[in-house]
Amino acid sequence: MKEFMNEDFLLETPVAKWLYQWAEKMPIFDYHNHLCAKEIYENHNYKNITHVWLGADHYKWRILRSNGYTEDFVTGNKDDYEKFLAFATTIPYTIGNPMYHWTHLELQRFFGINTPLNAKTAKDIYDKCNKLLQTQAFKVQRLIERSNVVAMCTTDDPKDDLKYHKLLHEENFSCKVMPTFRPDNLIHIEKPFFSEYLKILNDLNYKVNNVHDVLMFLADRIEYFNQNNCRLSDHGLDIMMYQEATIEEVDVVFQKAINQEQLTFDELSKYKGYILNFLGKQYYK
Repeated sequence: MKEFMNEDFLLETPVAKWLYQWAEKMPIFDYHNHLCAKEIYENHNYKNITHVWLGADHYKWRILRSNGYTEDFVTGNKDDYEKFLAFATTIPYTIGNPMYHWTHLELQRFFGINTPLNAKTAKDIYDKCNKLLQTQAFKVQRLIERSNVVAMCTTDDPKDDLKYHKLLHEENFSCKVMPTFRPDNLIHIEKPFFSEYLKILNDLNYKVNNVHDVLMFLADRIEYFNQNNCRLSDHGLDIMMYQEATIEEVDVVFQKAINQEQLTFDELSKYKGYILNFLGKQYYK
């Protein structure tokens, strides 16, 4: 019987196998991830496989929600094994989705586990993974080195001080860890988190009371990120919105958002289009 997802998985021709012999040796330049610079710098061992897999992976969260699990199994207060078991129970339903393949490739390549994950195998796989995760080979920096990652770009909010990026740079870690500028919190002013974000900025002594303040804050932080090895920006945009507007018109929209008033599509188009146009010019500069 052919081994489940063996080392030639997806390599169905001699040419594919020959090409992969070269590709697998190449260094990885990871231009987008949600890894934590603090965790990389501190180089700790993860507590268990739930923390590695489900701690911050919104793709895994999404399939749990799609399978009917309540939020306490996803980001809530269920214990770590209960969350892992929910994921293991869900995985067989994802055949045909890349999540199924990613999950089993990770089990095979990192943990040497070739058993398909499901509710029946969950406990054994959970225990085997957790035992390995406590070893030196599974410290955060060693995992990155084992994967032959030579450069990576984390995803960072404009307000971040980039403390751990600086420390990693000073430490000369073998992988270059660079920040990415992600200003979504100041662009999606219709979202519930917008008002709270402005309060956080205020607590950090950034006074953002109008659109001019927004532009000055963004320009200042882009310069700061640039000085700390940032070379990329990242935007989570559901759709591209733009309408021609003056800064006075855009400020009216901003003030409505501060007051938590309902914003129209046209108003959002004016605000978001104006800010994105400004950012594009700053990035170019």
